[in-house]
Amino acid sequence: MPRKIASPPHTSKTIPLALSELHIRLEGLEKEHQSLLKQIKRKRTELKNFVDQIRSLATEIFHKANPNFRKMAELDQEIHTLFKEILTKRKFGKQTKKNIEAVYQQLQLTGIISLKFDVSDADTELDELFENLRPQDDNSQETSKDSHQAWETQQSIESPSATRTDESRKVRQTFLRLAEIFHPDKVQDNETLQYHTEIMKEINKAYQEGDLARLLEIEQKHQVGESIDNNSEDDLTRKCKIIEQQNEILLNQYENLKQELRSAKNTPEGAMVADARKAAKQGIDSIDMMLETIDHQINVVTEIRDFVQNFRDQKLTIKEFLSGPVTLRSLNEAMMEDMLEQMMSELDGIIVF
Repeated sequence: MPRKIASPPHTSKTIPLALSELHIRLEGLEKEHQSLLKQIKRKRTELKNFVDQIRSLATEIFHKANPNFRKMAELDQEIHTLFKEILTKRKFGKQTKKNIEAVYQQLQLTGIISLKFDVSDADTELDELFENLRPQDDNSQETSKDSHQAWETQQSIESPSATRTDESRKVRQTFLRLAEIFHPDKVQDNETLQYHTEIMKEINKAYQEGDLARLLEIEQKHQVGESIDNNSEDDLTRKCKIIEQQNEILLNQYENLKQELRSAKNTPEGAMVADARKAAKQGIDSIDMMLETIDHQINVVTEIRDFVQNFRDQKLTIKEFLSGPVTLRSLNEAMMEDMLEQMMSELDGIIVF
C-alpha cells in the first residue's frame, strides 16, 4: 500500500474570532454608511430642485402677471379714494352714512378691495391681524432662510442638547481634519494652491451648513480618510465606533432633509408647484389659467369702481347705490351658495341614517 504523504503545514495566519466579528461588523457599518450618503445626496438634490422650481415659478408669475397685479392695485386705490371723497365731501344723514360705510366695509371684508385702517375701530383691529399674517418685504430667499432657521430652532428644542453637541463636534472634527490637509497655506506651487483653494471652498461651505455628509463625501473623493490596520483589534474597534457615530448623525441629517422638503411642499408656494405639476400632466398651463382668473377679477373690480364713481358723480341715487352693483349681488349669491353647500356637506358627515 502506498504511504500517505503528509500535507505541508498551513503557512497563512489564522484570524482570531474577535477580529472576524469586527471585520463583519465594520463591513456592515460601511455599507450602511455608503447607503446613507447616497440617500442624503438624493434627498439634498430633490430639495434643491424643488426650491429651484418654486423660484422659477414665482419668477415666471411675476413677469407674466405683474401688469395685472399693478392694474388690480390701481383699481383698489381708486375705489378707496372714491369712498373717501364720498364720505368726506358729500353730506348725508347719520343712518345713510352708516349704510354707505357698511357697503365700504363689505367690499373690504369680502376681499374685493384691500383693508384700510380708517373705516372703524373694528376694522383697525382686523387690519392689524391681517398685517401680522402678511409676509414681510424681504426677498423670498431671506424669508426661506428665516423659516429654515425657525425650524432649526424648533428642532434644537425637541432634540437632546447632547446629541446636537455631538453632531457639532463631529462636523468640526471632520472639518479640521480636512482643513489640515487642504489648507492653501501648506502648499507652494500654484497648481496645487489653486486645487486646494477650490477644495477648501467646498469644505468651508459644508462646515457652515453643518453638512457632515458633504464633508465625508469630500474626504472619500480625495481618499484622505484615516488608515487602519485590518489586523489590529483596537484599530477595527475604533473605526467601528467612529462610523457608528457618523451613521447616527447622517441618519439625523437625512431625516432633517426629509422634514425640510415636507415643509417646503406645505408652503403656499410649494402648493402652487404641486398644482402646476398636476395641471401640466393634463396639458393645462396653470399660469395661463391664473391670468384668466385675474382678468376676470379685474373686470369685476372695474365694474365696482365704475359703480362707486357714478355714485360719487351723483349719477346714481342713494337707493340704487345701496342695492349694490349687479356684479356684487351675483358674488354675494355665489358666496352664500358655497357656504350652504359646505354646511350641507358637513351635515352629511355628521348625520347617520
